[in-house]
Amino acid sequence: MHHPFTPVASVPVDVHKALVHEEGWQSWSPSGTYALDAKPYRPTNANWATVCYRPGVTVPAGVFQGEGLLALAPQGEGGPVVVCAAADPLSSVPSVRLEVRGDRAEISADGKVDFYSYLGPGGIQGALADWAGSLGLADPRPAPTVWCSWYEYFTAVTEDDIHENLRAMDTLDLPIDVVQIDDGYQKALGDWLTLSGRFRSRAAIADAIRARGRRAGIWTAPFLVDPASDLAAEHPDWLVRDPDGGLTHAGRNWGHDLNVLDTTHPGAAAYLTDVFRTLRAEGYDYFKADFLYAGALDGVRHSPVDALTAYREGIALIREAIGAESYLLGCGAPILPSIGLFDAMRVSPDTAPHRRPEADDYSQPGQDPAEFTGVGRQWQHGRLWINDPDCLMARPAVETREQWAAHVEATGGLMASSDRLLSLDQWGVETTRRLLSGVEG
Repeated sequence: MHHPFTPVASVPVDVHKALVHEEGWQSWSPSGTYALDAKPYRPTNANWATVCYRPGVTVPAGVFQGEGLLALAPQGEGGPVVVCAAADPLSSVPSVRLEVRGDRAEISADGKVDFYSYLGPGGIQGALADWAGSLGLADPRPAPTVWCSWYEYFTAVTEDDIHENLRAMDTLDLPIDVVQIDDGYQKALGDWLTLSGRFRSRAAIADAIRARGRRAGIWTAPFLVDPASDLAAEHPDWLVRDPDGGLTHAGRNWGHDLNVLDTTHPGAAAYLTDVFRTLRAEGYDYFKADFLYAGALDGVRHSPVDALTAYREGIALIREAIGAESYLLGCGAPILPSIGLFDAMRVSPDTAPHRRPEADDYSQPGQDPAEFTGVGRQWQHGRLWINDPDCLMARPAVETREQWAAHVEATGGLMASSDRLLSLDQWGVETTRRLLSGVEG
């Protein structure tokens, strides 16, 4: 699958001032700007390499690498910027490398790229924003404000938790448009329409949300299948396979090995369509589609299409099923192949109630990695989609909550609260209300 790297350009640099921006593969892949003597973030184990970075791609030590996009400010801040970008980002995303040799940056790529100089304002972010603008996309729709269950309840969320917070929104007078049920309502990954024991009725809870004048939202990981799910047992032919006939491995999470739904299989495509049509018919019109990297993994599919085509066709199935009016948020998604498909996009790893990530891997949950990559991808906001910097957590138990709130506010992107609302103190309530209402502090 991988082609050899061929030279693109040799650029003279000021080694003390030059800056380079690496664009990571997907939402959770570290992305941002480094000095030439910095050590860019890389996976610290094989599982995270699959789940959070570009699978099957290793970067040599001492090399900068962007997936489809790399920018260099050869003289540092304020000078010109050179951009190396995928020539056709929707169908092919070459890796772009930069190696420093003496006082030159040697840039190479393993596919077709455009290389040009940018002389406008804004430095590297300005250059990347200019590239995004050149794609000619329509302006994204404004994002609704959201309450999400994840960062308080995680997979243990119950229907009663949703009802408690629904009442608290009224009590605390919080301007929340969408109440989004996250991971935990479903029996298993893949068995999206079968409820876990903690939920009684998806349709009834959507009705309860809408009866209070809010919109109902729901989480799925549409391309992931738990091997222990009914779907995997009943339809093994719906799963993507390796060339040797085994199942394609999408990494390990929630203590499970994960498989991939083959949306090019007519049966799997019909199932996925039915899942989203059903959710839409039950009253859900805000959809967070997560772990989307799985749909772009290489493997043997029912139709002989390449992985990126399969991915885009899979997202198109979801969009068709939920309708143009529904709001679609991507997460864990390959960035460049997702252009034009989503209303909003998570542009960073997960945040967390703590600041530092596990094992210092900047693909892992933590406020530091979420801020690093969120800042690095600010150029995408309002151009490719509405940026989702991940949820505000404003409860007292959250480390450095003031700093995290300031980051979320500064992005100007999707504003979502993810606290048990009754646990908020006065600062937490006021900050949540202010960020959700979009009022300047």
